[in-house]
Amino acid sequence: MSGTAERVPAWLRVTKGEQRWAVTAAIALAVTLQLVLPDRLAFRPHWLLPALELGLVAVLIGLNPVRISRRHPWLRPLSTALIALISLANGWSAALLVLDLLTARAGEEPAPLLGSGGAIWLTNVIAFALWYWEWDRGGPVSRSRGDRVRPDFRFPQMEDPDGHPDWEPHFLDYFYLSFTNATAFSPTDVMPMSRWAKMLMLSQSAISLVTLAVVISRAVSLFK
Repeated sequence: MSGTAERVPAWLRVTKGEQRWAVTAAIALAVTLQLVLPDRLAFRPHWLLPALELGLVAVLIGLNPVRISRRHPWLRPLSTALIALISLANGWSAALLVLDLLTARAGEEPAPLLGSGGAIWLTNVIAFALWYWEWDRGGPVSRSRGDRVRPDFRFPQMEDPDGHPDWEPHFLDYFYLSFTNATAFSPTDVMPMSRWAKMLMLSQSAISLVTLAVVISRAVSLFK
């Protein structure tokens, strides 16, 4: 019996919880990318949403400073609000950029244009990675406690009988999922299992496709 228990993979049992450093670094990068965008592409005042995001991050770190394992009634609402703010700020910037490009008001050199488009695209990857991470099987705290067994995303490690028994999905796995979905415009090795996961991946692919198509086509025209 003890040998059987030892072979239960980590994603199916109670664990210590995920360390916070990776998701905190990703949020810090997203905030930095928002701050370096030109003022005309930012939600005004430019500092408002990044300041709110940093404030929410500070509260979340206070609730779970090292490992994301402790329950708190405000944890999910605050985390969801943080991700929503990042998505709102980036969606606003993306809409303004696409509008400028379609109406030929951008008037930029190709390099700054590609830089702004790249920052918005990468922030979008981070935002969707946060959504996947926060909602898969009820979020990181629920996953560490084994509250929900049925996954919303099925990673290849879950199918490997000879895989590492201590593997469980962490933020970097969801960042990889978001990045590959934004570049391939479809699932690669991580499969969405629930309808909300499929719709969220579909939305990300559509946003990424439009952003890349408009920015690259405009940049190519400026190079000529």
